[in-house]
Amino acid sequence: MLYARRNSLPQARLGVVAAKRFAPRAVTRNTIKRATRELFRQALLPEVDCIVRLSRPVNAKSDPATNAALKAALNAELAQLFAFLTNAPAFARK
Repeated sequence: MLYARRNSLPQARLGVVAAKRFAPRAVTRNTIKRATRELFRQALLPEVDCIVRLSRPVNAKSDPATNAALKAALNAELAQLFAFLTNAPAFARK
C-alpha cells in the first residue's frame, strides 16, 4: 500500500513499514526496504510524504528469504505505485 500526502518541503520524503508478520525474515524485510528506497530515489516525484506499507505476506519462513521472483514482483509493484503517484492529478508538479 502507498499512502501519500503533499508536504511543504522542496523534496519528497519516504517511510517504509515492513512488518514481521508479513515478512518473517529480516533478510526479506531489508530487501523490501532497499528496493523501495532505490525506486523512490529514481522516481521523479512531486513534493509529497510517502509511506509504503506491506498489506499482505510476501513469503513464509519455509520459502527462500529472497529470490529473483520476489525481487521482480516487488519492483513491478513499487514502480506501478510510484508511477500512479507521479501521474495523479492531485500530486502533479506545478
